[in-house]
Amino acid sequence: MADLFVPKAAAKRFHPDHPDVTPEMWDKIDEAIEKYKPIRGSLILLLQEVQGIVGYLPKEVMDYIGERMNIHPSQIYGVATFYAFFSLIPRGRHTIRVCLGTACYVKGGGNLFEHLQEELNLKGEGTTEDRRFTLEAVRCVGACALAPVIIIDGNVHREVTVSVIPDILKEYP
Repeated sequence: MADLFVPKAAAKRFHPDHPDVTPEMWDKIDEAIEKYKPIRGSLILLLQEVQGIVGYLPKEVMDYIGERMNIHPSQIYGVATFYAFFSLIPRGRHTIRVCLGTACYVKGGGNLFEHLQEELNLKGEGTTEDRRFTLEAVRCVGACALAPVIIIDGNVHREVTVSVIPDILKEYP
């Protein structure tokens, strides 16, 4: 019996198993790869789009991209670790950035960060177990006159006190 020929484009893609990546996400990843594959030097754009789909860049996804784009995994990993906007660990749906620059720190930014750690059950920076929040300390956001400042998903909260933190967090389900 003759072997059945299946054109490469029609062949079903085999995706690595990963608990954070749904079949729908794999479809979107495949679409992004097809979009960027013919564009030389498009790895950063592809990784940005994939991180937008998954929320971070799992190793299995980076390996898959490398295989499909014919790029060595070390090159992908090098790009993903060089740029600060890429994350190799799961992140929360909402990112909280607490300014710890001089003005914010003097006006209570350190206390806000400690309170948020307790409130979110974190030790230092990190992501909550339910992946609702990722907490980060930043050095200065350039809003010294509004100190202390926290930024959640790009929304600046000014003159924040520990007492208003629970109300602020309720705004981000």
